[in-house]
Amino acid sequence: MQDIYQWIDNRREEQVSELQELLRQPSISAQQIGLDECAELLKDQMHRNGITTARRIPVPGGPDLVYATQKAADPSAKTLLCYGHYDVQPPEPVDEWIDPPFSAAIRDGVIYARGATDNKSGVLSWVRASRAFNEVKGAPPVNLIYLFEGEEEMGSPHLEEWVLNNQELCQCDASVGLDGGVHPTAYKPEIHLGIKAILVVELRIKTHEIDFWSGRAQLMQARSASWRLIHCLNSIFDENGRILIDGWYEDLLPPDEDDMYYLRKELEVIDREQLRRQFGLTGDFPFDDDLELLKAMHYGASCNINGLVAGYTGEGSKTIVPTQAAAKLDFRCPPNLEPVDQLEKLRNHLRENGFDDIEVLVHAARPNPYKTPVREAVSQAMIHAAERVWGEQPVVAGVSTQGIIMIHVPHPAVLSGFGAPDNNLHAPNENMPIDRYMQGIKFAATIFQEFADRTG
Repeated sequence: MQDIYQWIDNRREEQVSELQELLRQPSISAQQIGLDECAELLKDQMHRNGITTARRIPVPGGPDLVYATQKAADPSAKTLLCYGHYDVQPPEPVDEWIDPPFSAAIRDGVIYARGATDNKSGVLSWVRASRAFNEVKGAPPVNLIYLFEGEEEMGSPHLEEWVLNNQELCQCDASVGLDGGVHPTAYKPEIHLGIKAILVVELRIKTHEIDFWSGRAQLMQARSASWRLIHCLNSIFDENGRILIDGWYEDLLPPDEDDMYYLRKELEVIDREQLRRQFGLTGDFPFDDDLELLKAMHYGASCNINGLVAGYTGEGSKTIVPTQAAAKLDFRCPPNLEPVDQLEKLRNHLRENGFDDIEVLVHAARPNPYKTPVREAVSQAMIHAAERVWGEQPVVAGVSTQGIIMIHVPHPAVLSGFGAPDNNLHAPNENMPIDRYMQGIKFAATIFQEFADRTG
């Protein structure tokens, strides 16, 4: 790979300028700003880099995909799908930025711009890696599919339907996304071998028609909306962090021997106190054992209350018995816990425990939680690529939160990346150090070669 790495190093200024060009084009999916222009620019950049098949493909209801294919020199080579997204988060609050969020200003070797880490640097790392192979070797070592979408920051609401209707365009032997990052405390490359699904629901209850004086609250006792909801929530989740719904864990796929090996390796680098500070905790994590903390983080199921409302919440007090109460919950579902099945278990739980007066509204149910084994070729390719580029063993961190394409086109998929916590993705002053971006391009190129070596 030294000739490939040398080619990348020799074109540092060109690669930085190209990234700045893409960063200066706003592409905010939540606000529908600049998506069409960014897709066109990205397509043009791919053409300039020799990916002449790059084209825009309409997605019903959403922004265009930028899609391309590239053939390997060996016709029997396997196919790797390279995923990325060109949309970004809104830049607000804008007044907290050092430089304007789409200026792509460089300070002390760091590019500051919305999208610098998430995910425009990841997208262009694939493009520049392929050009390195084209110019040095004549072709990449594997067949490549590039699929760059424009609404990942909104949860990719239209991508699944497009994949369902265009499965032939997504057929691959494995897929990789560089939309992840490095370990939050060790700053080692982090590799995720699968996804957790998610079930998002709202529980609502109304127990009477008008708010009345709380001097008569004793007439309702525990049957008022607020107390009914609290008792319902207590029946779902206990103080030790276990979901109490009958059968919730029965299909859960536990970490295997290989997974446990990498969890124990992570024990050597995890900094519990630093992690606690990153989350802004006022106390400690509810795990005495660090191995259990890591198992919960990477493989654990969760029930989170992300919104809770009842009655008067303004200044001062208002002595009423509120008519209704609501809680918004999200359940993270590790491999084998399908949200549709888990939703039915939730509904059964409410009926069997006397909470059939509580309405369940489903806001999201992203399916297909999966786990890619450590020994898969693409997993090994990622692990060895990270070792070659960074000179140290990566953290293999279980499952993450991507994988819509896999729902209809099953294949082993892996997520990694090169952004760090201090790169401020989703926050003001998002940034990408130029040196790390250069490593990211080398990482992408090495993934191509390592995957070819393991599947040829």
